Amino acid sequence: MKASRKVQKILSNYEGDSPGVKGNLCRMLMEGRLKGTGKMIILPVDQGFEHGPARTYGPNAPAYDPHYHYQLAIDAGLNAFAAPLGMLEAGADTFAGQIPTILKMNSANSLMSGTAGKDQAVTASVDDALRLGCAAIGFTIYPGSDAQLGMYEEIVELRREAASVGIPTVIWSYPRGEAISKDGETAVDVAAYAAQIAALIGAHIIKIKLSTDHLEVPEAKKVFEEQNIDISTQAARVAECMRSAFDGRRIVVFSGGAKKGEDAVYDDARAIRDGGGNGSIIGRNSFQREKSEALAMFDKLVDIYKNNA
Repeated sequence: MKASRKVQKILSNYEGDSPGVKGNLCRMLMEGRLKGTGKMIILPVDQGFEHGPARTYGPNAPAYDPHYHYQLAIDAGLNAFAAPLGMLEAGADTFAGQIPTILKMNSANSLMSGTAGKDQAVTASVDDALRLGCAAIGFTIYPGSDAQLGMYEEIVELRREAASVGIPTVIWSYPRGEAISKDGETAVDVAAYAAQIAALIGAHIIKIKLSTDHLEVPEAKKVFEEQNIDISTQAARVAECMRSAFDGRRIVVFSGGAKKGEDAVYDDARAIRDGGGNGSIIGRNSFQREKSEALAMFDKLVDIYKNNA
């Protein structure tokens, strides 16, 4: 596998990392139909843990089978497939070497009380990632939660262990919890802050949500207004989040969120592309559709990221 010049440039931004870590990043960037472009589309299927099986797979019954998701990612020509331990184990032998995988190492669930606080349990290990041949580990943090400091300490240690054996880390940085409002979870100042926190912790790939033009933190709002920082369009807000990820020196992919119309999915991808983002990590908007519809949607998304649509 020969890395494109674009991928080589991206890898050069990871100055403190080992050849093993860079090799696995290269493995994902050079996989699938977007290989070599510096863009990525990743299929994440961790929502069964978060929302329960009926809410997650009920709209498309074949998706109850873990093999369905492996095959969807392969058939669509995606860069990687991310899932919790049990789902990866359920297809690890059948699909060994056919698609880079990301082991999602912590999860929450919707059966906890509203007073429990926003946190996730560690549900896998770096040894599991090695055993399954994963290209990366994944971990969620909740900036804004009263439990956030413990989550940071957990991923710093897991990231250190993974990097020591050549495995990069993907951080889902999702603001939520006691310190921010519901609108604040997708506010542009908070999203940019979440990207910065993930970068500072040492994320090799950062996953955040697309943001709105809401400004949550009064002190940050003052700076945005004084400096005339453009947040008027989704592309401008993507650019601001990229700037917060070490001025684009870290790979940032944006989540697709709950299922929505295809046109909205395509508009999001164009904004990510035009704002300098690295791509999409899109789950429910793909696997909750019938497979032929999902594959057609991925075809269009690939074209968008290749500047053909």
